[in-house]
Amino acid sequence: MALRLVQVNFKAGDDSALGRFWADALGWGVSSEGPGVTNVEPVGFTWPDPSAVCVDVVAVPDPETVEYRVHLDLATTSAAHQAELVARLKDLGATPADVGQGDVPWTVLADPEGNVFCVLEPREVYRDTGPIAVVVVDCADPRAMARFWDEAIDWTLHEVTDGHAVLRSAEGVGPYLEFLRAPDARTWWNRVHLDLLPDPVEDKEAEVSRLRALGAADIDLGQGDVPWTVLADPEGNEFCVLGRG
Repeated sequence: MALRLVQVNFKAGDDSALGRFWADALGWGVSSEGPGVTNVEPVGFTWPDPSAVCVDVVAVPDPETVEYRVHLDLATTSAAHQAELVARLKDLGATPADVGQGDVPWTVLADPEGNVFCVLEPREVYRDTGPIAVVVVDCADPRAMARFWDEAIDWTLHEVTDGHAVLRSAEGVGPYLEFLRAPDARTWWNRVHLDLLPDPVEDKEAEVSRLRALGAADIDLGQGDVPWTVLADPEGNEFCVLGRG
């Protein structure tokens, strides 16, 4: 049995418009599995594949009543590429964002619905990740999060310190997952969350039971009768274990 991180889920007021922004930003394509859902993934991609963590944009009535504790860092290959990408993203509707970052070599932007993300300066470690370098989750205790997530998913723990914990697919491809120490306490559900897929999908209930034993908790976001299960990690960040619809 195994669980893999397959997509990042964005709550949105307009899933189609936000999905198109992220598709254009990443150079990916869009599809839809039904009304109110826009899937963003590489062109020609066969889902799921560890070479990419896709973006799933879902329309909800009020996406603003949540925290911004999960965000994407985008990779660049040179200073010129970083400048070109930032300019192109602004043309697509992104706006500069100040989250108290100060004087840093990366650029902080917000997408058209206000989701903050970063365009990183070129870093050798991210040369082979694809357009998404890192999925970043703010947390209070990176070591505790590393203990949970290292057991929860079939990814490899690369580094853990008091400041951050870093994981990546066991195949050594695709983006990294980083738990970054942040001082603020969370008070609302995240606007962006992680979606996990059991392999095989028929093992979903067994995987959910295993996650509960590791410290995950069941939560009710009003999801009703759905084929996925909504859980929260030990710091209360919600995530979904997908099933067969």
